Amino acid sequence: MTEEGRIEVEHLVKKFGGRRALDDVSFELNGPRSVGYLGPNGAGKTTTLKILAGLLRPSAGRAAIDGFDPQVDRKKALSRVGALIETPEPYPQFTGREIVEYAARFRGVSDVDLRDQLIRYQELLELPPLDQKVGRLSKGQRQRVVIAATLVADPPILLLDEPTSGLDPAERVRIRQVLLGLKKDHLILMSSHLLNEVTEVCDEVIFLNQGRLLLRDTVEHLADRLTVRQVEVEFARPVTPPQLSPLTEFVGRFEAMNERRYRLTFDGRDSSRIRILELCQTVAPVLSFAGAGSALEDVYMQLMTEPPIGGAILPPPPPPPPS
Repeated sequence: MTEEGRIEVEHLVKKFGGRRALDDVSFELNGPRSVGYLGPNGAGKTTTLKILAGLLRPSAGRAAIDGFDPQVDRKKALSRVGALIETPEPYPQFTGREIVEYAARFRGVSDVDLRDQLIRYQELLELPPLDQKVGRLSKGQRQRVVIAATLVADPPILLLDEPTSGLDPAERVRIRQVLLGLKKDHLILMSSHLLNEVTEVCDEVIFLNQGRLLLRDTVEHLADRLTVRQVEVEFARPVTPPQLSPLTEFVGRFEAMNERRYRLTFDGRDSSRIRILELCQTVAPVLSFAGAGSALEDVYMQLMTEPPIGGAILPPPPPPPPS
């Protein structure tokens, strides 16, 4: 797969009754990459993906795939798209092979390519026995069969709604490895509640809440653009909570990780961070002092509870340098 894909969302609005599930959402994605679409339940993530897949009609605005509006020219818009939305349940009386073959035939995959793709995803996804009826498979096995059906035509654009939902940890790792390979020459837009998964798989993230786009940035830049409000400090010797009492002026919450390591929550100011480090050094020698948790978690929690910086959407990240 070498063809580049393009997704355009322009001033998209979707109303359900008097509620706006999407409220003037705009973004554009071009070329191979993986983009995480993040937000709490009800933020509008699945609604966006459904509009892009032609399953919902927008109330206003426009969505397009490779320049084609799925509401106007669905066949051309979706000819290069693989979509997995809201964990579809395959017919239980069909075998896994029939499910994948049906998807392949529908998408015009030749018998030779189908055979090669079945061999490929049998190995990559560790598919269950494909001659077994889907109704007898576990939830995770059914999900892997559906993912194989989504990928069998090798579409250059993938719309994935919680692709690892219902999978056990080993299955999630397997799917992540597949996505890491695909993003090299596919455009992937995926929603997920697993922030560690997004950190590992995605190059960029788009944050959505209450139907409004809050932030788009690269995963790499997030730590620099928003305030980290937790630090972990490790002392050279055991320290008891009462010994940390001098820090209470600057630290709102103390969490003991073990007898030498503590997680400290504060207001995020650089001046407070400097003073906390100085006070920690008066308690005991400090071995390490660094931001706690992932940058993505910090950003997510901050954006879901506070307005964007300056009350406006931050600009998209700069384009990657030419290869």
